[in-house]
Amino acid sequence: MAKYLAQIIITGGQVVIRAFTRALRQEFAASQQAAQKAGGGRQGARRAAADSVTGMSLQEAKQILNISDAKDKESILNNYEHLFSVNDKSKGGSFYLQSKVVRAKERFEMDMKDSDKKTVKEET
Repeated sequence: MAKYLAQIIITGGQVVIRAFTRALRQEFAASQQAAQKAGGGRQGARRAAADSVTGMSLQEAKQILNISDAKDKESILNNYEHLFSVNDKSKGGSFYLQSKVVRAKERFEMDMKDSDKKTVKEET
């Protein structure tokens, strides 16, 4: 009986380890692919990391807030406020859409902070 129990535990452990290894390889490949799509190199890795933090690419954020120029802070804020208020749950809006609008604004803010840091580094 103990022999069979030990075999079951060892076989189960091997299955779990193989599945974990496979998942780890897939995640690594996906992160490499995301970095390549974002432009490759350090800059692509940075963009891919920013996309993974907010869960949204800059292109998707532009589409959500209906923005063509990512540097136009005033239009970003105006569109954000409008879409946030229109999708208010008390007005019959959708919390899901409201959260997408917030994430899009956060993505623009993250991009602006990165560009501000680059500007400060270049000035010094």
